[in-house]
Amino acid sequence: MRSNGVVPGAASLHLVDGVSLLRPEEQVFSAMLAGFANQQLARNLARSTVEGRENTVKAFASYVNAFPWQWSPAMVDEWLGDLRSLRDLKHSTIRSYSEAVRVFCHFVTDPAYEWAATCEERFGTHPVQVVHEWNTAAHVQAGEADPKKRALTKKEMHDFFALCDDQVARIRAFGRKGWLPAFRDATLFKTAYAFGLRRNETRMLDAVDFGRNVAGSEFGEYGLCRVRFGKAKKGSPPRQRSVMTVWGWTPEILEEWFTEIRPLFGADDNPAAWPSERGLRVGCQRLDSRFLAYRKELGLDDGVDFHSLRRSYVTHLIEDGWDPRFVQEQVGHEHASSTSIYTCVSSDFRKRTLRRHLDAAVAEALGGQEAQA
Repeated sequence: MRSNGVVPGAASLHLVDGVSLLRPEEQVFSAMLAGFANQQLARNLARSTVEGRENTVKAFASYVNAFPWQWSPAMVDEWLGDLRSLRDLKHSTIRSYSEAVRVFCHFVTDPAYEWAATCEERFGTHPVQVVHEWNTAAHVQAGEADPKKRALTKKEMHDFFALCDDQVARIRAFGRKGWLPAFRDATLFKTAYAFGLRRNETRMLDAVDFGRNVAGSEFGEYGLCRVRFGKAKKGSPPRQRSVMTVWGWTPEILEEWFTEIRPLFGADDNPAAWPSERGLRVGCQRLDSRFLAYRKELGLDDGVDFHSLRRSYVTHLIEDGWDPRFVQEQVGHEHASSTSIYTCVSSDFRKRTLRRHLDAAVAEALGGQEAQA
């Protein structure tokens, strides 16, 4: 898309030729950022992605205390080294930061946008690309999750949900109002596991997102969960998918929540499936703190987090013999390799599988010998 023959984000659209600037360095940098944002939006990237990259570029400029036409690769080395050693950020986070600076430098050095010529004219120098393969981390494998993260065993899952229910009963027995939020969070945790959902996917569900599934009429009004805020690809809107109910206990807990408990929140005009006491819907921080408290009480290691509910869903379905392709579609993975990363089958499952195949091989061998005899 062009405006009067000029590409979006070009210097001529943000700076007037021949006009002296009061604070030239700051004003040119601000104009660069505005042009960069317009260019990214013209590529149909999500506004959140554009704002995130813009904030990262500002953070880098503030750290090195220099403007883009003064940047050097050594500054990137120092910045990324600081992020690694002092802030202990994840590899994927650091790489996304360096990618934001790389994309910005690519923008301001592209002749089509005229920023290099503008800087040469005003400051006697011009920006260069400062992010290269040799001074940034490469994305060398598909899964870079913390190796400590894991699924819950079926016993651990049972104990976790039993604790959720016990907490509700305990708080209610003392006559405290906190039993309603505790009940909500318990049902939310169970729903996340029942459909293999991510934290935000679960939190953003509305009451109308549950419905019938013609292929599973026995589940009634809760045979299907429509996920509208799935994990998006970089720069794209949230991905949507429908997840089928697979366990018979799922409709029971949802029926109780929506017909008996949720109305007590007084949320008649609130579409959220999990309303907050003071707002539209429950927040991530509340869910994380509740999950952490239950994890500590059960003595589980820190490799267990909210996402472990999703890992457990994949693992337990695979252990129970569900088709891997079906599981992949349920959790919304584009590639089977992504689903395999989530699969943390137990040692007992592997032993049973090995024993079954060995016994089958022995039976086949003995059958062959009998046939020869």
